[in-house]
Amino acid sequence: MSDYYRFGFDIGGTFTDFVLINAQTGEMESYKTLTTPHEPSKAVMEGWEALLTRLNITGDQVETAIHGTTLITNALIERKGSKTAMITTKGFRDVLEIAKEMRYDIYDLLIVLPEPLVSRPLRLEVNERITAKGDVITPLDTKDLETLKTQLEEQGVEAVAVCYLHSFTNPEHEEQTAQWFKDNMPDVSLSLSSDVAPEIREYERMSTTVCNAYVQPLTETYLKKLQQQLSEKGLKHQVYLMLSSGGISTLERASRFPVRLVESGPAAGALVAAYYGKLVGESDLVSFDMGGTTAKMCFIKNGTPAVTDTFEIARVHRFKRGSGLPIRVPTIELIEIGAGGGSIARVDELGLLKVGPESASSDPGPACYGLGGKRPTVTDADAVLGYLNPDFFLGGRMSLDLDAAKEAIRTELADPMGISVTDAAHGLYRVVNENMISATRVHIAERGADARRLKLIAFGGAGPVHAHEIARALKMKGYILPASAGVASALGFLTAPASFEFARTYITKLVPETLAELDTVYAELEAEGRKTLAEAGIAEADMTFTRQADLRHVGQGHEIVVTLPYDKLADVDLANDLRPRFYEAYEAIYGHAHYHLGLELTTCRLTASGPKPQINLRQVASGGTEADASVAIKGYRDAYFAECGDYVRTPLYERSKLMTGMVFEGPAIVEEVDSTAVIGPNTSITIDKYANLVVDLK
Repeated sequence: MSDYYRFGFDIGGTFTDFVLINAQTGEMESYKTLTTPHEPSKAVMEGWEALLTRLNITGDQVETAIHGTTLITNALIERKGSKTAMITTKGFRDVLEIAKEMRYDIYDLLIVLPEPLVSRPLRLEVNERITAKGDVITPLDTKDLETLKTQLEEQGVEAVAVCYLHSFTNPEHEEQTAQWFKDNMPDVSLSLSSDVAPEIREYERMSTTVCNAYVQPLTETYLKKLQQQLSEKGLKHQVYLMLSSGGISTLERASRFPVRLVESGPAAGALVAAYYGKLVGESDLVSFDMGGTTAKMCFIKNGTPAVTDTFEIARVHRFKRGSGLPIRVPTIELIEIGAGGGSIARVDELGLLKVGPESASSDPGPACYGLGGKRPTVTDADAVLGYLNPDFFLGGRMSLDLDAAKEAIRTELADPMGISVTDAAHGLYRVVNENMISATRVHIAERGADARRLKLIAFGGAGPVHAHEIARALKMKGYILPASAGVASALGFLTAPASFEFARTYITKLVPETLAELDTVYAELEAEGRKTLAEAGIAEADMTFTRQADLRHVGQGHEIVVTLPYDKLADVDLANDLRPRFYEAYEAIYGHAHYHLGLELTTCRLTASGPKPQINLRQVASGGTEADASVAIKGYRDAYFAECGDYVRTPLYERSKLMTGMVFEGPAIVEEVDSTAVIGPNTSITIDKYANLVVDLK
């Protein structure tokens, strides 16, 4: 029997990462190449061919292929989606622009609000009305849709979002509209709010549905092309997609609901951090994923990253909450910082050094890439400070132009500030680190955790270069640098089960009389989940279902999500079991719960999952009790460390030669094909059985 493999690939803003794992032996091969933004599948096929050739295998030996992409995110940010119209209830077309009637920055007199994806002339209305309880007041007359047909055709509309008032309680009118389009305009891509986000709050539901419609034709075309190209190269199975929630979706469902993929890459990073945490016995830690464009942090508690049900995309001010378009989909909760290897540095009008959020991405890239970039970036500073090997970038497949990096820093930073190139490079390095340190400190504190009791796990191409400064500044226990850190997110895809989320708004007071009604709602959601999992090839016996509910005190305007570990709510003791479960969760978040108030449920949620895949990474050989890490030293390079105040002659370790049990001291630089680990002074590094660098701070 020939070996079979699992393939994960992640298209990022700067690099596309690949992992291929032998499902029997756990042996892993990786590949990394520059992203081709104008034709993403080009980089994908390069990685596919390279790994198959390296292992001398054929495409039909790849049992599973799982993908994450920034395509959807970029299309929304850059406004490069399809020509989209919206059809809504008469009198409500401006909800998309009125939003919440709030200013995200009350002190900004020149505030710029996010521009709706659908212009006002294409926000169309029809006569229909359903009450909040689902009763039909005004039936839908399809003649109203007939009057819109000419306008849609003349405007060249490719996608339509249908968002009728209160359709989450009764989707009848949206379903009638879908049938009309199927009969009269079958080539138009259609998104129904009752399918995409069947939840309360009209603005968020409308925004989510419009975002889905806006990217649906683009996503469907891209995924079909990708599947076809991989199939032509031997792949016998369909490609699966990583969801923002950390689950895995079929290609067909991802094409229908592309808005659920907006954070697929970062979600995989959080999952792989939890996976490595389990391997090294750390259930509570901070995930730090720094790539070429952004850095992402995620707090992982009890081995699980938190999930939120709301996310913002295409912010006017990238890191100001409320300045973007809300998307109501389950998403792993993390923070994103404009701090990647390609983040551009500049001197502002006050003479201060600023870094990001603008990125050089893969085109033209940092100055040291030699691809046309002239502005100094974080990668340029890392090269000048001696952290990166100019002759061993991407394992030697790409050389760095150190002189170009120095020239960019001198011209744009050092000369304007009147300092040396080294000081400017170190200043750039410190500023970008401080941006991440500040954001991480707040993220940890907001979750009631103490950084001193946690370890940092760093990955991504640039994560291991900057992890030391972040962990030291936050006084953390230490940090972990996994093997193949540069492609860790691609590995994260292979650790996730097939999983789908379903939600239905059902507003009711939580009293004994309503619990049986809720059982009916959850049974309907579970039936939908079983059908979807079956379509993904999951056996009935392997299906699991997790029930959750959005609960609040009666009279509150917002809710918290509470897990309901019950097969039948009608048999639950409301006073002594269910209500205390809510109060305990609420108090853990806010410090106080109103025990005297009754409870109200707004939305029923259900997650349908398949079995979690077993990834058994190959363990590295033991070096024995007398293991000497010096056998892995391949040379020395001068590298700058703030603790020493200057460049220091630093040993360079070849990661592939490090063995289990080896221990050595910092400063040190550990090089491998897809990333470089920079470990500062006053540290002790231990190699565990999976080749992870476990660093303790002294």
